[in-house]
Amino acid sequence: MQIIQFLNSLDQQIFLFLNGLNCPLMDTVMWYISGKVIWIPIYLVIVWYLFRERKWNTVFTLIFVAVMITISDQVCNLIKDSVMRFRPSHEPALSGLVHLVNDNHGNLYRGGNFGFISSHAGNSFALATFVTLFFKVRWVSIVMFIWAAIVSYSRIYLGVHYPGDIIGGALVGIAAGLLIYYIEQWVHAKYLAQFNKTLARKS
Repeated sequence: MQIIQFLNSLDQQIFLFLNGLNCPLMDTVMWYISGKVIWIPIYLVIVWYLFRERKWNTVFTLIFVAVMITISDQVCNLIKDSVMRFRPSHEPALSGLVHLVNDNHGNLYRGGNFGFISSHAGNSFALATFVTLFFKVRWVSIVMFIWAAIVSYSRIYLGVHYPGDIIGGALVGIAAGLLIYYIEQWVHAKYLAQFNKTLARKS
């Protein structure tokens, strides 16, 4: 119990330090980084790379990516509802200490009640892991994990996740990325690749 209390206290202290590094300009930047629209270009680039490697089999790969994100997201939500650890933005002990940002309607964004673990971190690191393993290109791996880290940090900046929430989400995401990548590779090699060869012979 003392170890849990120590880790919780440490998590709060690190959170307050990172969350305290704020300014009006970064409020806007981090709000959009935490959203989905700003990242559409990077998603399109990933799809383009997939298409270059797999042609129309990209649809098959994207189905696995969608399954991966769903698994990561649902596992994170299941843990949230089981652990029921308040987000910093809802933690009574931190009232008045957390820097919060206005949402698109001018209200302070607080997220749902519970924050352990972060779905944003889980989903981002799942995609980064899958893309890294799929392309095996160093600069792509670096870009993807930097992207995942920035998205994750934005959640701390916005006051809705502790660093521990991010670490937990990242671990779930990496596990989901590894699992789905190897399943996708096995299914592709065993069934789809053979199917493509059959079509090629017939044509």
